[in-house]
Amino acid sequence: MLKGLIASVSASFLFGVLYYLAPALAPLDGEQIFGWRVLCTLPFTTLLVFWRGEVAKVFLLCQRVLRQPSYGLALLFSAAMLGGQLWLFLWAPIHGRALAVSLGYFLLPLVMVLAGRVIFRERLTRGQALATGLAGLGVLHELLTAGGLAWETWFVAVGYTVYFAFRRRIGSDNIGGHWLDMALLAPVALWFVARPPSSFVLVAQHSHLWLLIPVLGVLSAVALALYMMASRLLPLGLFGLLSYVEPVLLALVAFLLGESIEPGQWWTYGPIFAAVVCLVVESTWRVMRSGQKVPAH
Repeated sequence: MLKGLIASVSASFLFGVLYYLAPALAPLDGEQIFGWRVLCTLPFTTLLVFWRGEVAKVFLLCQRVLRQPSYGLALLFSAAMLGGQLWLFLWAPIHGRALAVSLGYFLLPLVMVLAGRVIFRERLTRGQALATGLAGLGVLHELLTAGGLAWETWFVAVGYTVYFAFRRRIGSDNIGGHWLDMALLAPVALWFVARPPSSFVLVAQHSHLWLLIPVLGVLSAVALALYMMASRLLPLGLFGLLSYVEPVLLALVAFLLGESIEPGQWWTYGPIFAAVVCLVVESTWRVMRSGQKVPAH
């Protein structure tokens, strides 16, 4: 459990760095950045598969496809869901939609908690329930004052919940399964990179991209691996609640990129920030009380 907590928080921090890095990759557009991210992430993800000793899991998934061809369609669906999220994550800060996406990540844990209760029959501690209630108040305020949520918000909140729940159902919720998702995205990524006008020319003409693109691959590979590890090690509800760390960082990045929150919207973000504090305090207390071994709920 402690490893899952550390993996989740570390992944959130690295995702915040990636969010801030995206505009620096200009003149590449969102689709080109997505393509380079997948192509540069795959080699490092491959190294992680070998380092974690999960090569056998990749072969087991491939063997299952040979025995059950319909399982291959499930893997393609999983890869498509991940690809949509990776594209939106880098497209949003370039097009002034960083706050809309960050709100989606705020809403994501609530949707995951609901999925954990309904699908996997998970139970919440009192601290987790309090954090959920506080976050729910913030999201409810946004719904009432804004009159609805942007499509980017729903795409993140619902899409990622479906993705993680689906991977658990089909048994690909491990680093090997994540590698297969990335490998299946590689042809699409190559098309985005090579389609006219080719981004290879842009990269050759801008020396700062020579460094930033490999950095993008390393950060993305490590962050996604940690995120997938946390999704496997933690109950879905706790995993979802810990995801509140990431949107806080993404919102801060949005501020740094020039976006702003209206005064009334602090009634949305304030309760959610309080939920994060509540969750961190409760999780820390449970770790200390049980000698760094938190029982699953």
